[in-house]
Amino acid sequence: MIYSNDNLTIEVSEHGAELTSLRCDGREYLWNGDAAYWNRHSPVLFPVVGKPYNNELHIDGKSYPMKQHGFARDSEFEQVESERGIRFRMKEADRRDIYPYRFGLEVNYIIQGKALWVCWCVENLDNRDMYYQIGAHPAFLLPDYNPADDIHGYIQYDYEGQSVSPLLTSQLEDGNRVARKDGGVRLPSVMPIKRDSFANDALMIEDGQVTEATLCGKHGDRVLSVFSFDADAYGIWAPYKEGCPFVCLEPWQGICDRKGFAGDISNRDLIRAIHAGDHGHFDYKITLF
Repeated sequence: MIYSNDNLTIEVSEHGAELTSLRCDGREYLWNGDAAYWNRHSPVLFPVVGKPYNNELHIDGKSYPMKQHGFARDSEFEQVESERGIRFRMKEADRRDIYPYRFGLEVNYIIQGKALWVCWCVENLDNRDMYYQIGAHPAFLLPDYNPADDIHGYIQYDYEGQSVSPLLTSQLEDGNRVARKDGGVRLPSVMPIKRDSFANDALMIEDGQVTEATLCGKHGDRVLSVFSFDADAYGIWAPYKEGCPFVCLEPWQGICDRKGFAGDISNRDLIRAIHAGDHGHFDYKITLF
């Protein structure tokens, strides 16, 4: 599905309602999904962000299998009417064999000038509280990428317009969070992207420390930013593979389990709850410079 204005052109697949292209003035900004590095572009993470411990969710005394980042990214969506942008709704949203809630999930893409808003709506169709997480995972091409370079670009962190140096308190071990043995490491407010930046997997910025991350070129010029005032956490990631030409900027409402967690879904870190008949919303914005 192609959607455009005078500035931007996007393409969205009905598989996963996934953004697959983001172009401006003939330039592509989104990763192409080459499986040699990563076979996705910008998946929707739902109903979990990251990996549940032992790939299980525990809900009301029962265990349910749940893979990393959930099932929305591998589900089929259909386009539905929208007053603005293009909107998709998940088909056959009843997944009670692995997620025992009746729900609806919609994804809306809205272009404003050189910015793209991605707006999600989660609807609780059940007769009880529904617990979930949701998050973004867009992958962006590094400008003028050259594998021989020592530095491939920079990421600048902001909170409400102020430059910040976020503190990392956790790291990943087998896909789950463990406390850092050094007690925490502080990232520079402008972080260089190097070949080994993600040697230990994703960088997880917790506790709402940032609302925006900006990708800059090798000479410090701003390329794009990803903003979400609603984010509880923010992930920065790229596959640790030689020659990887992209980086992911990921605002989340949720985060992976701590290693060893086996509690009820309602006690997971950064979990969201919607009362019966209510809706939950999460928006983020990609701005091109």
